[in-house]
Amino acid sequence: MVEERMQRRLAAILVSDVVGYSGMMAVDENGTLTRLKALRAEVFDPVIERHGGRIFKNTGDGALVEFSSALNAVQAALDIQEDLSRRNALLDDEHHVLLRIGISLGDVIIDEDDLYGNGVNIAARMETLAEPGEICISTNVHEHVSLSVDAAIEDLGDQAVKGLDRPVRCYRLIPRSVAQSDPDTPAPLPLPDKPSIAVLPFQNMSGDPEQEFFADGMAEDIITGLSRYRSLFVIARNSTFAYKGQSPDLRDVSRDLGVRYVLEGSIRKGGSRIRLTAQLIEGTSGNHIWAERYDRELTDIFAVQDEITEAIVAAIGPEIDQVERERAQRLPPESLDAWESYQRGLWHLYRFNKEDNAEAQRLFKQTALISPNFAPAKSGLTHALYFSFMHGYAEDRSAVLDEAYESGRQAIVFDERDADAHFALGRILQMRHELDASIAECEAAVSYNPSYAHAHLGLGTALMFAGKWSPAIENLDRTIRLSPHDPLLWIVLTAKSMALLGLRQLEEAEETVRQATRQPTAELSPYAVLAAILGQSKKDAEAQQAMVDLLRIKPDVSISHIEQIFPFRDKENLAYLIEGLRKAGIPQCHTPSRNRTTAIQAGVKGLDLLQGRVAATIQVLYPIKTPLLLE
Repeated sequence: MVEERMQRRLAAILVSDVVGYSGMMAVDENGTLTRLKALRAEVFDPVIERHGGRIFKNTGDGALVEFSSALNAVQAALDIQEDLSRRNALLDDEHHVLLRIGISLGDVIIDEDDLYGNGVNIAARMETLAEPGEICISTNVHEHVSLSVDAAIEDLGDQAVKGLDRPVRCYRLIPRSVAQSDPDTPAPLPLPDKPSIAVLPFQNMSGDPEQEFFADGMAEDIITGLSRYRSLFVIARNSTFAYKGQSPDLRDVSRDLGVRYVLEGSIRKGGSRIRLTAQLIEGTSGNHIWAERYDRELTDIFAVQDEITEAIVAAIGPEIDQVERERAQRLPPESLDAWESYQRGLWHLYRFNKEDNAEAQRLFKQTALISPNFAPAKSGLTHALYFSFMHGYAEDRSAVLDEAYESGRQAIVFDERDADAHFALGRILQMRHELDASIAECEAAVSYNPSYAHAHLGLGTALMFAGKWSPAIENLDRTIRLSPHDPLLWIVLTAKSMALLGLRQLEEAEETVRQATRQPTAELSPYAVLAAILGQSKKDAEAQQAMVDLLRIKPDVSISHIEQIFPFRDKENLAYLIEGLRKAGIPQCHTPSRNRTTAIQAGVKGLDLLQGRVAATIQVLYPIKTPLLLE
């Protein structure tokens, strides 16, 4: 009986949604319902019927419609938007109704009065990508209608959408009558050439007007904190506070202010406690990127403001960086501008292998050609060359270090207040054994942006190599607090484990570096440090197995390589680490990797450990990692 009731067929699916429905209902519930009922009876339903569509769902703010033809679906959508445009022109602004419409062609399942399937899912995603008053269609719909409709068509490229594993290509249709109806209407602001964000005033949910100052102060502090990120374009308070007391569609805010991201939040106070929530939205799609809730005791209002502001600022920076890298990776190469080329370079840089490192260097150099004074391009190149030196990707490592030094210096010349430029040069100075200069550069990075986690990483690492163990650990812990999910977390943990090794706290050092090896991007350095710690702890079997894991990642690793990448000021500290590596079985010079690995593995077997049990244990303790970065 169930199978007889259900049908499967190819269909064109239209999904529509009323823009700002919740806000309209909050302001005038009865009036909104009256206008939407009239819209359905006078515009939507008659147009759908005229073009042969079947309405499966028609809620207060949206509809799901099936058509037998992609062209019929698109023509119906165009007619609806044009009729609405003419209707809105006769009404006051507060009575305007705008629709977003998405259309897809795909296989669907019809179950009595309901509709399911991939075609429905993609149509719904197309709707979220449409601007108010516009239509977005999938690739297969575009192929059917591109030569047959009277509309402007814009290729939006591949779009990552919620619920789908792969990006989908999207096209925007703008009815020509809509696009040309009001020539005096200002064009949307162009997006800046770097990630841009607007922070809306936080909502006071306490019902206490006296708490408005706290909500406003939080938003202002976050704007100030985000402004320390010189790689961000941050809308000023006076612009964003124009939305105070409103409930705007965040996609409209993004369009009106010309920004890619919008942060909104709310505050509720009860007794001596407050609860703050914040969420970061990608403006084009309306997708959530990041959200968090903070519950605190309100013993010192200014201390609470500082704590929450710092936490939000620290979280937003890495989230935006990650999204920008992924967005740039989806763009066709011919459309990359300087910022997008830079972000794509970062995407390759963080894959931590020789091939991607070379591509990252190429893209950073390409970025510098597009925008010669763009400091991040030089900083990015400096980082890529640093990793090439650390991991032995380059044949002439001395030349790579020289090039990285010059690139780092140029970054600071282009933007002396760029924290990342100072961090990039600081880590190169470490490899040049100029630790005092490195500490100075990293301190400058921290002063320019106290919330920049990598500035604290550079400072902590420089202090560690200088033998200042406790200040090093303090800065490395600060790094983890500012960016707990950082892709470079394994580097932070490795540096901290070396500082603990310097303090001869072997158990804590081992525990810390084991955390580093469990990070999905961990490269050779944590395995080298783990082998050294185990060697000095007289855990011979585990030390030799750690060396096997190290050789899997870097078959030609040697003591000379370790001496180059661990520039301790006090050679006794370096000697202590190398002594542990010798106990684990590292050779003095490069020998054929197969023979070295075999010899070490034989040593493990010689300890009378059952091979099967050892293999199972090793898989748990030392999971094999994809080659990555260092230091």
